[in-house]
Order: sequence, then C-alpha cells, then structure tokens
Amino acid sequence: MQFHHHGYVSGDPRIHEPEGTGIDRPDELPDEVDVLIVGSGPAGMIAAAQLAQFPGVVTRLVERRPGRLAIGQADGIQARSVETFQAFGFAERIIAEAYRITEMAFWKPDPADPSRIVRTARPVDDPTGVSEFPHLIVNQARVLDYFAEVAANSPSRLTPDYGYEFVSLAVGDGEHPVAVTLRRTAGPDEGAERVVHAKYVVGADGARSRVREAIGCHLAGDSANHAWGVMDVLAVTDFPDIRTKCSIQSEAGNILLIPREGGYLFRMYVDLGEVQAGDNRAIRSTTIEQIIQKANDILHPYTLDVRDVAWHSVYEVGHRLTDRFDDVLPDELGMRTPRVFITGDACHTHSAKAGQGMNVSMQDGFNIGWKLGHVLDGRAPEGLLATYSAERQVVAKDLIDFDKEWSTLMAKKPEEFASPSELEDFYVRTAEFPAGFMTQYAPSLIVGEASHQELATGFPVGKRFKSAPVERVCDGNPVHLGHHARADGRWRIYVFADEAAAGAPSRVADLAEWMSSSPDSPLAATPEGADPDAWFDVKVIYQQDHTAIDLGVVPTLFLPRVGPFELIDYEKVYAADPAHDIFAERGIDRGGAIVVVRPDQYVAHVLPLTATDQLAAFFRPILRSAALAG
Repeated sequence: MQFHHHGYVSGDPRIHEPEGTGIDRPDELPDEVDVLIVGSGPAGMIAAAQLAQFPGVVTRLVERRPGRLAIGQADGIQARSVETFQAFGFAERIIAEAYRITEMAFWKPDPADPSRIVRTARPVDDPTGVSEFPHLIVNQARVLDYFAEVAANSPSRLTPDYGYEFVSLAVGDGEHPVAVTLRRTAGPDEGAERVVHAKYVVGADGARSRVREAIGCHLAGDSANHAWGVMDVLAVTDFPDIRTKCSIQSEAGNILLIPREGGYLFRMYVDLGEVQAGDNRAIRSTTIEQIIQKANDILHPYTLDVRDVAWHSVYEVGHRLTDRFDDVLPDELGMRTPRVFITGDACHTHSAKAGQGMNVSMQDGFNIGWKLGHVLDGRAPEGLLATYSAERQVVAKDLIDFDKEWSTLMAKKPEEFASPSELEDFYVRTAEFPAGFMTQYAPSLIVGEASHQELATGFPVGKRFKSAPVERVCDGNPVHLGHHARADGRWRIYVFADEAAAGAPSRVADLAEWMSSSPDSPLAATPEGADPDAWFDVKVIYQQDHTAIDLGVVPTLFLPRVGPFELIDYEKVYAADPAHDIFAERGIDRGGAIVVVRPDQYVAHVLPLTATDQLAAFFRPILRSAALAG
C-alpha cells in the first residue's frame, strides 16, 4: 500500500481524501446523474466500488431494501474473485474471516450395505495451483459490506441510496437521456415517485429484473425439473466430515455440504427429488422440518440434530440466459452505443451448487464499471461500451453449459453413473472453470490478436493476468507482481526486460525513451497536469537478481515523479526472484516482452519490446486523445 505522496497521512490510509463528486456529496439523490446503478447485489456493488474511483463521475446506487443485506443466499467465493478482492484492497481481511476449502470429500453407498454411506475419495480443491489465492466460503452480505466500505472510503464517498424501487425507464435524447422512474419504499414519503435522469443505467436488480424487462430482454432457457432444499444451520452430528465440503450420494438422495465461516455454521443442499408435472410450485412449500428429515435419511447411519436455522429455502434448478446484456437491439448494432446495461442474475440464472452466481456477477460489474468510468471521464470513446455485452454474454453461456452438466451429475442416483468415480473425476477435471479462470475474451477493441503469444506463454491473451513472485528492487522485498495492481481504472503495461543490465543500451531503454517522449506513445494521452502514471501503470521486471540492479541508471519512465511534491515512486522496478523466476514460470522469452493488462486484470496484448508501432496502434482507438488521433 502506497500513501504519503500527497503529504503525511496519520489516519487510516484506506480512507482517501474526497475529490470531485466526493466533496460535499449530497445526501439526497440528485435529479441528474452520470450513472444510476439499480440494485446493491454483488454486480451492483462492485460496479459502484469501481466507479467510485472516478471522482469526476456522478454515480448513485439505488436499492429497494431500507438498508444493508443481513443474510445473503450466495456464499461460494472462487479464487478468481479473491484476486479481484485483492485489487479492491480487502482480500487479506476477507480471507481471515472466511472458511477455506482445501479439499472435497465424496461419500457414496457402502457396497457391503448400500443403506449406509462411506467416504470414497478426497481430492484436493486446487490440484494444479491455478491461483495463489484460496477458494472461500463467506456470506454474500459480508462481500457487499466490503465493497460498500471501498466505495464509501473512495474519493467519491459513494454510499447506496436505500429505499428506492425501480419502476420504469425511457431512453430519449439530451445529455442525460435515460429517464428513470423510482418509487420510495421506506421513509416518511413511502410510495412517492420521482424521476432521475441518467447518462447510463446499470441494472443489477436480480433474476426478476425490472430493468431487463424495461429494455425488452427476456430470460430464455429451461428447468431441470429437480428441486433442492437449502439450509444454513447450527447442528450437532456424528457425521465425521461436517467441516469439509462434501458430495454425499445415498439411496435416499444427495446432499452437497458446504461448511460456512465461523467454525460452526454449515449449509446443506438437500435433494428433494424430481418435480412432478403439474406441481405448480407446490414443492416450494416443503417445510424446514421435512428438509431436515430428508437430510437425516440421506446421511444414514449418521444423524443430524439441528439446533438453529439461520436461513432456508426451496428452489428448482433452472438455466436461463438473456439474448443481450444491453439495450441495443440486433438491428441497431454498430449504429448506436448502449445506454442501459444489465448484469448478474438479471442476465443469467443457474443452480447454486457450482458456486458461480455471485462470482460471475461480480466480473460482470467489474467489466462494465471501468468501461463506464473511462468513457465518462474522457479517456475512451463510447464505442468501448459495446464490448461489455459482447464479452460477458459468451462467459454466461459457457457458465450455463458447465452448470447444466454439474447440476445433472449432482442429482443422479448412484446406480446411474457410468463409473463409480464419474462425479469426482468431473470435479477434478474441470476445476479451473468453476475457479473462474477459463474466461478468455476474444480479439476486440480491447483485446489484441495473440500473434506474439510465444513471447509470454504463461500470460494468454484474453485471460486473466496470473500473478507470480518477484523481488521489489528498492528494498528487496519478495512480492507478487499482480498484487500491486489496484482497481483504480488504470491500464497496466508490464515490461519484461531483455538480458541487458539496467543502464546498458538495450531494447528496454529504447522502449522507455519512446514511451516517455513519442507523441504516438499511449502515455501521451495522459492529461496535462496529471501524474505521469495517472492513466497507465508501467512497470519493468529485470532478469537479474535485485542486488544487481542500480536504481540510479534505471530509465526514468519506471521512476515517475508523482503528487504535489513530485516524489519518486520506487515501486515500479522489479527483479526476477531466483527461487521463483517469473521468466521461467510464465514462459517469458529471454529477449523480453511487453504484457498489456486491462483495468479488470485481463491480458489485452503481448508484444515484442520493439513493437512500438503495434503498441501505439492498439491504444489509438481506445484513447480519446488528439495526439493519438492521427
């Protein structure tokens, strides 16, 4: 964490000084805003936390509840989400309070006595080391609390506007073309309606989204005709793996057991069987007592004595996806830019047992958040916004395809499997997908062609930037390179040096000179008067040990002067860690490479150190700059 560059900080450095819209931010919802977010679920809150880093953008978030969420339904936090939490600055704190999944136990009928269950396998949760971050279980409400804290402590001082329900919207003309009608759901003026005019609207209002309906989108898909009871409980049991994630299959049905944070609470998804035709949702009236009894039947010979129920519900598995994630109709593509976006459950619904809903929804919000920030603060053209629906709809489709297969396997009877180990084999084989790391964005305005992928094979273009250990040259500290990146809206340009020593003539020195001085450099778009790294965070990673690198001869590009005192930022110069050589671990060519990373942590391009023309060409259509317009 870096601070003091604007003067001595004696308090909590996570609380930033207010700027722009954060200065004298009105408590009352204004009549005109730049972005109106509808819904304070995971997608809405991360979008708000991201947009809060742009103090020149007027962002407000409305929520029909009168206050914060107390108990959330979602609880699975995949490693990709924890990487995202790191960017927002709270990964360490949420890891400390969460339950960590390290393995999964599989229980099946005992071949000697099928009325009893026995443990048959216990595979590790992340067999390939796909991330340095863990797979966690923590209440969705706490995730929202952390994002709310980030937003409130940001320069924008953004806080949710509770007690407002979305009624309708209409897209017209003018600077704030989206007219949104809201109704008060709490307070002395409950029931009153008002209209807020916005430049853009983000609908994060769940599976029954009114924003989705307002722009003519519909969830299409099917139901698996299978019901599950879910309960968060405190109980006494003789089942030995009660604090381990378990798949339990018995002649009486199936259970997915998820230990919860705090050491005592756990969740059970209890198989209630197929839903009969003409049920008319009668299965939804299954009582908690019936769910507990079913759980005991499945667990035989073990018993479950439930002492307290924190939450329970009954749901039927369904898989649905919208045809688009914004308000641009198919015959309007390329003719206008979107004004209204939908995210999270408003776009895609699926089963809860793969732990994907909250995780994928947060990536939706992260994706649209930085893009709106860049357009509204003048960094990027409006065309950037069309990439949101194009990118995230593909991800949602892949998610639903995966979840259909997983939820079908979870509902099978033991005798229906092709082999005894089919379920656990699928779990291990597909581990990278639910962890959140199979997303790979196709070439687009903000993802280059992988024509130089061989220069950095461990950073696939379009996939998330997989961090690795390095040494910080200024103090010799071992750090993870990606952990220094924050959700501050900046592009990252990682310059992996050739074999020449710092200060010697080299391709890195030539690149640094071009980036610092050429009008074609993307850095030339940085506003006059702003810090040189305000829009681009440029780092260099040398191949030598940190003791062999003299900061006095490192190009000044990597030692920018920031803040009102023009202090030198020493945390942009790194060296390979001899114990974990990033060049070897990430397949980086010893001749060096440029790795460009988007503000949402996805690799946008891999280029040779000499490819200044290609680097300029990539950023030219992304940046609104007279210098790059030619």
